[in-house]
Amino acid sequence: MDPTDSPDSPVSPLEQALHAARALVLADLVAGDVAEADVVSLVEESVVQRRWWVEQWPEGAAFVAGLIAQDVQDALLERYGRWPLCPVCGSGDPHALDVEPELGPDPHWVCHKAGVKVASVGTLGSCTGGTASS
Repeated sequence: MDPTDSPDSPVSPLEQALHAARALVLADLVAGDVAEADVVSLVEESVVQRRWWVEQWPEGAAFVAGLIAQDVQDALLERYGRWPLCPVCGSGDPHALDVEPELGPDPHWVCHKAGVKVASVGTLGSCTGGTASS
């Protein structure tokens, strides 16, 4: 029997949500030109932790992209500094965007200083012009 014919081979909704969340956060990291191997490892660590969380609360699958984005943002702050920096405010001290809702579907990056929604999680490249050149 071909393994692809197995009833266990389709990707579960849990795994689909985790893969989608991983892809969205990685897209934002790429857009900010910070998707180095050690940073991608932070995403993978968060996915492992959130897999357990969603297994305990399957209804939370729609929230996992925002949670992984927040996990990575927190880990980057501890190790490297603020991310993602706000592309909206052109003056004043550089500041990071926040994820809203903190626990909810359709997470997006917001600038609380300007009071605006900047981009959905996974689409930062559309507001920053894609990847930054070094």
